[in-house]
Amino acid sequence: MFRGSLLTAGVAGVMLEGERDLSGYTYARYLAEFGKQFASASEAMLTDSSREAIFNQNMAMIQQQNADEAKTWFAAPNEFTDWTNEEFAAHRTGHSPHPQVNLAAKMNVALGDLPDRVDHRETEGRVTPAKDQGSCGSCWAFSAIETLESHLSIATGEPAPVLSPQQIVSCAPNPRHCGGTGGCKGSTQILAFNYTKGVGITTEASYPYKGNTGTCDESKISSVAINDGFEQLESNDYTALMTAVATKGPISISVAAGGVGWQLYGGGVYSNVGLLGCKFNVDHAVQLVGYGEDDDKKYWLVRNSWGGNWGESGYMRIQRFGEGEEPCGVDKKPADGMACEGETDKPTYCGLCAIMSSSSYPTNVQKTGSVQV
Repeated sequence: MFRGSLLTAGVAGVMLEGERDLSGYTYARYLAEFGKQFASASEAMLTDSSREAIFNQNMAMIQQQNADEAKTWFAAPNEFTDWTNEEFAAHRTGHSPHPQVNLAAKMNVALGDLPDRVDHRETEGRVTPAKDQGSCGSCWAFSAIETLESHLSIATGEPAPVLSPQQIVSCAPNPRHCGGTGGCKGSTQILAFNYTKGVGITTEASYPYKGNTGTCDESKISSVAINDGFEQLESNDYTALMTAVATKGPISISVAAGGVGWQLYGGGVYSNVGLLGCKFNVDHAVQLVGYGEDDDKKYWLVRNSWGGNWGESGYMRIQRFGEGEEPCGVDKKPADGMACEGETDKPTYCGLCAIMSSSSYPTNVQKTGSVQV
């Protein structure tokens, strides 16, 4: 579906499938394409020149990345192209994993026995359309909700319903301030799964997403599904993560996504390249929906929560190296959300963008009420 075969396109040179010729792409075209406008003429006078300067700087990085004839991924303009990287990190990340608890038992499955590729989108109804968290730091809730949806579909054999991230954002407690202080200020997927274990989860239609923390409104909660707990994989275990996504279903994972590479990603198999590379400072939660290989480049298939216009229709392919070959590094900024309040350890994570840092999924998800998909 997302092949990375090379195409030629005149003056644009060698391009990847899906890549655009951005020569002559101006700030005015950008504003028109993404429907951006300022609230008033005075605001435009104050901010337009600085926004255009930021846009030009980011476009220069996009052009530099796309000019690399050896590239495996391309950058592209999106709603974040006139944002600084600091703005992007502040408004589209803001999560890190919870300390390990309830580690899943090892599954006796050899890598050689797993399928060569897995894409849970290919099972009709297992994965809902791309979602957008907006400027609320609720990626942890979206990651958990998406995985609850998928595991409910697996359990029932029915299409996944669209469940409510707002219920999680407004109602799931975070007393130890793990991954943030809760709601739009961050939390963790396992706290979400622990909450739905007791209360269940309702639909998006019943409890619509508002993009702010708000207060818990129990009158909107009419449970349609419940889980009896969760399993958390051991950090940095390549075989365990491969096995889980192949045999259990989509998995909630945590990544280091605050870099410019994620901000400007357009498509292809993302690899660590210069200024557009990623580190190991975990700050975002997403969903792993499979893995595969494209032109001898192995990848993890990741579903993000930044809307369907980002990346490959809301998805990203991240380079996968193999058992014993994944890069590792230290999370140097645990205070950004990795730890619970008061914890200062700097853990080592593996996988590009720390993709094997914290992985979990809900257990024994069951339907508890009728729902219209």
